[in-house]
Amino acid sequence: MKKILISCVLCVCALISQAQVERPKLVIGLAVDQMRWDYLYYYYNEFGEGGFKRLLNEGFSCEKTLINYTPTVTAIGHTSIYTGSVPALHGIAGNNFRLNGQPVYCCFDKNVKSVGSNNSAGQMSPHNLLATTIGDQLRIATNYQSKVIGVALKDRAAILPAGHAANAAYWWDKKAGHFVTSSFYMDKLPQWVTKFNKDNQAEPGFDMLANTKGITMTFKMAEAALQNEQLGKGNATDMLCVSVSPTDIISHIYGTRRPEVKAAYLQLDKELAQFLKTLDAQVGRGNYLLFLSADHGGAHNPNEMKAQRIPAGGYDAKATMNKLNAHLQQKFGVDSLFNWFYAYSLHINQGAIAKANLQIDKVKQEAVNFLSKDSQFAFVVDMQNLNATTLPSKLKEQLANGYNLHRSGDIQVVCNPNVVDAKVDEKYIGTTHSAWNPYDAHIPLIFMGWKVEHGQTAKTTHIVDIAPTVCSMLHIQEPNACIGETIEEVADND
Repeated sequence: MKKILISCVLCVCALISQAQVERPKLVIGLAVDQMRWDYLYYYYNEFGEGGFKRLLNEGFSCEKTLINYTPTVTAIGHTSIYTGSVPALHGIAGNNFRLNGQPVYCCFDKNVKSVGSNNSAGQMSPHNLLATTIGDQLRIATNYQSKVIGVALKDRAAILPAGHAANAAYWWDKKAGHFVTSSFYMDKLPQWVTKFNKDNQAEPGFDMLANTKGITMTFKMAEAALQNEQLGKGNATDMLCVSVSPTDIISHIYGTRRPEVKAAYLQLDKELAQFLKTLDAQVGRGNYLLFLSADHGGAHNPNEMKAQRIPAGGYDAKATMNKLNAHLQQKFGVDSLFNWFYAYSLHINQGAIAKANLQIDKVKQEAVNFLSKDSQFAFVVDMQNLNATTLPSKLKEQLANGYNLHRSGDIQVVCNPNVVDAKVDEKYIGTTHSAWNPYDAHIPLIFMGWKVEHGQTAKTTHIVDIAPTVCSMLHIQEPNACIGETIEEVADND
């Protein structure tokens, strides 16, 4: 009888073991700020074997991954990667946007305090994010046993990917010269972070974001989090969200083709190779699932394009808005009817409209008519009347996805190709982003590691497809505002 009972217990244990959901020990998300898709191949011959080449040679590359909204900026890109959603739904309508009629920074939170310094750099949280992330869903699925941590130099690039239920997010405080967090996550820094900051203290004020040293610092902090938080060592799957921010600032300063940008990507390749070696050693090759993508791309420098007889240019947003307001003052007798022009989007001055008792639709129509005379603008759109505007269907969808009723601007301008939102003179060597065009919207996407078979697809995929693909592989519910589709070539490898 005793033997029968023991046999029954062993059978039950075996069945329970077989019924356990199979997941990797660790998920790593890597977002490279302002990385154009074509950089994978533009620098390919100069990459080493262990970084980007390893990802391409071992992983699965989605060669035509597009951003399906506009504007294409950092806060939105990082949010959309991890929520599988768009600004219309997840609420992060830009790095800055309007909330209750007032301009706000996407992560600023007056109700939290800096932890790790006495500066305002830590007064940040994900409280403006309306949707859940991959990490949130992972925490829910494992009864909050999973650890989720975000690391980046930019606060928004650490906070928004990690989500609401994250255990921690760490970002760089330039004034302090080290990493900080906020009271949203904890009351004081863990001992390991305090030690890391002491060992890696930078001169206060040093611009880590504009230097390749910032790339190295990001990966050092990511490895420190991996080791000290014992990520991938527990019974539940953990997640580490890492963003490489200096590639964005360096590109803003130097464009897309200068030696400084090349140096940044070759340094990134070296750091990536070392990071993958660390993951192999700490977590085990085949025990982690990693994906690499970007929040947006970037345009080639307009002066460089014009030198090759390729149409390009730039417009001065402030000057454009001033001219518009001067015209509207003549028409309606009221000054400053528009008070913010950001990321190709004009915000109407609701207070001035109400005070003057003007009809907002007439003001917007007059603004559309005036701006439409500027030959640099291909389209000028009243966003609340988007469906009534004649536009290519793809562009209309991107505009709709990027428009949040309570946070976005009222009128959107769509520039001619390679006309950027920047004051371009003969000395301008940098670049920017925000537009719908492929140079801003075509991003890399590579999956590697656990259950990922080597290969690639030229089929169109989107930034919002990343989250549902990862969630499908983990057998967890996708984020609650997700509109993306699972990439079957990646996920169907069980």
